[in-house]
Amino acid sequence: MLKITDLHVHYGGIHALKGVSLSVEEGQIVSLIGANGAGKSTCLNTISSLVPASSGQIIFMENDITKSAPHSIVKSRLIQVPEGRKVFPQMSVAENLEMGAYVRTDKREVKADRERVLNMFPRLRERERQLAGTLSGGEQQMLAIARGIMAKPRILLLDEPSMGLAPILVQEIFSIIREINAQGTTILLVEQNAHMALSIANYGYVLETGRVVLEGPATELAANDEIRSAYLGA
Repeated sequence: MLKITDLHVHYGGIHALKGVSLSVEEGQIVSLIGANGAGKSTCLNTISSLVPASSGQIIFMENDITKSAPHSIVKSRLIQVPEGRKVFPQMSVAENLEMGAYVRTDKREVKADRERVLNMFPRLRERERQLAGTLSGGEQQMLAIARGIMAKPRILLLDEPSMGLAPILVQEIFSIIREINAQGTTILLVEQNAHMALSIANYGYVLETGRVVLEGPATELAANDEIRSAYLGA
């Protein structure tokens, strides 16, 4: 579904991604793990065309999107839920969900999807008229994911969904990610919580200083002694 080949990205004189190659098969959850500053968010932002690639190729659904505009990537239903939630704080929960469906014209399906995400996130239903900026951090993360689902993604790029959340909320968010995947959405997950990320993924990649240094089935990575000592605290 998504194939990245030899991707290089520069921020001025900083070489942020150094030949990253990875692929995501339809129906999978693929986790991209690594330390802070390894280039994980840069990778997602480049796929979404928020950051330009210096060289390399990004293929989505057999189309080269390396130089596509961000809005056309959204229309192709490759959707990113950004790090730090970035909800629209002065809009209500309901209005944020409407913004997620901005490019869609299938009004009946939009209504059905809105009902589906409110069933998935009952707390958002209780707060539909509340301004998004007044929600708790966990509720804002739920809203960011729900807004992403409203775009009807073929693939959902999730950037650090557990960041800053209490452990009980982390469990809830990862349970929801599993559910989204079970309902048919492919997921590329960037996450510092390597233990949780690998526990729900089919396949994983380890990024260090802009390079993929290890990849494999998530269960194998979770059992790898180097990974356990570096990222899993074991």
